[in-house]
Amino acid sequence: MPGVTPKPGESLESLVRRYKRTCEKTGINSKIRSNECYEKPSAERKRCFAAAVKRSKKRVARECSVFLVKKKRKH
Repeated sequence: MPGVTPKPGESLESLVRRYKRTCEKTGINSKIRSNECYEKPSAERKRCFAAAVKRSKKRVARECSVFLVKKKRKH
């Protein structure tokens, strides 16, 4: 469980915000959401496959954009 120590003069709202941010970075929220209810194996495979397709499309778009767009340098 992540912990945060209050800085001198820090308000409670900013401390809570910082705690939420650290929880988000560690992935606790996604683990809790995934354990809330049972997911059928077929639904899990479908979700993982969709994520893989999304990652591959992102990678292809990133690789293609390198060759398509060239910025001119100012001397």
